[in-house]
Amino acid sequence: MSAPRAAPLAQVALLGRCPRCGRGPLFSGLLAIRDTCPACGLDLSRHDAGDGPAVAGIFVVGTLAVIGALVVDARYQPPLWLHALLWPAVVLPLSIYVMRVAKAALAGLQYRHRRDEAGS
Repeated sequence: MSAPRAAPLAQVALLGRCPRCGRGPLFSGLLAIRDTCPACGLDLSRHDAGDGPAVAGIFVVGTLAVIGALVVDARYQPPLWLHALLWPAVVLPLSIYVMRVAKAALAGLQYRHRRDEAGS
């Protein structure tokens, strides 16, 4: 008996879909993974990304924000209050998006590499 095929990792990560069927939503909230997939019934409670998504957010978004702030400051020299308004408005949504993509990608990778252990 062959193991069930996994959904494409890009679809799982970028669209937040179930790692087995690719149809059901992976998230029940902003960053909370569902207990089960509503489309195929996969038990998603075993997929724990840990601190990986937060680390990805810190490294990726932090680097982009610092580079962006330095370029904007050197090129346009805006007042400090404008930096204080601009960068949180850019960093917060981007951080959430990066954490969702990283969390979905890690759940997809866990499903692919731990199918036999989890009994999925």
